[in-house]
Amino acid sequence: MGFDDPGGPDVLRPETLPVPQPGENQVLIRVSHAGVNRPDVIQRQGFYPPPPGASPIPGLEVSGTVVALGDGAPPEMLDRKVCALVSGGGYAEYCLAHSAHCLAVPDGMGMDVAAAIPETLFTVWHNVFERGFARDGETLLVHGGTSGIGTMAIMLAKAFEMTVITTAGSEEKCQAARDLGADLAINYKDEDFVEKAKAFTDGKGVDVVLDMVSGDYVARNIECLAEDGRHVTIAVLGGLKAEINMATVMRKRLVLTGSTLRPRSDEFKALLADEIYNHAWPLFEDGTIRPVMDQTFPHAEAGAAHARMEGGDHIGKIVLAVGGD
Repeated sequence: MGFDDPGGPDVLRPETLPVPQPGENQVLIRVSHAGVNRPDVIQRQGFYPPPPGASPIPGLEVSGTVVALGDGAPPEMLDRKVCALVSGGGYAEYCLAHSAHCLAVPDGMGMDVAAAIPETLFTVWHNVFERGFARDGETLLVHGGTSGIGTMAIMLAKAFEMTVITTAGSEEKCQAARDLGADLAINYKDEDFVEKAKAFTDGKGVDVVLDMVSGDYVARNIECLAEDGRHVTIAVLGGLKAEINMATVMRKRLVLTGSTLRPRSDEFKALLADEIYNHAWPLFEDGTIRPVMDQTFPHAEAGAAHARMEGGDHIGKIVLAVGGD
């Protein structure tokens, strides 16, 4: 499923292309399911072009079966069921992935569920635990608590014994966040999350903010942060620019950081995958963490999947059913 020119969800349409051939250290995956993520929507709108060398086809995560190996790929991966983080090409029957960016799908895990994991897991692990230096006993504030990123952040943080505060836009979504383990869920349409977060922490503030909004949220997030707090931006849905009081940053000794994952090097993503495999993947293998699934759409209805994401009513992950595995 691709598009000729940027536009609304209706520009997505089927096309037929040659099956890609795996290069060095790559595997070819016969795709079962593909995750739908906000960057796919932004790419379709024309604001997030794929990095050099990446497939122009949308899709940043897939599940499926390895059906061919490039030079240097481990031979034992052939015929293995995997989920993978990819830099593009997921909305297709066949997709290339770097062999080191794949995770073996545990027995008993559905392939739809497996496809819902890589992009959010890699993003949350890197930004909350590596860039945000989160550790047990600390408090995390995550905005958009019922998004794919938000639900993953809540579950991972709770698995590592953190206190979690989150925001959402309705009581239904707040309750869904609480059901996942959030210690405080704030309806940002009715309540001031700054006041609520301060009150909940007895005035201390939170240790880490995972921010997907940016814009005028940044100054408010900084108000929420405790001394030596860390503010990590991963999206700018509320605006590219923020006005902040740098005296507050100095007084509280804050760290302001952020990242984008897609353009990072294969080597970086391989190291990240290895850390995830050792420290987080066992939580998925034993069922401690299971992605929150919203809705599965047929591959040909990718436009409808994008429309649901843009509508904002989803709770958890949206995926496409591509193949029969």
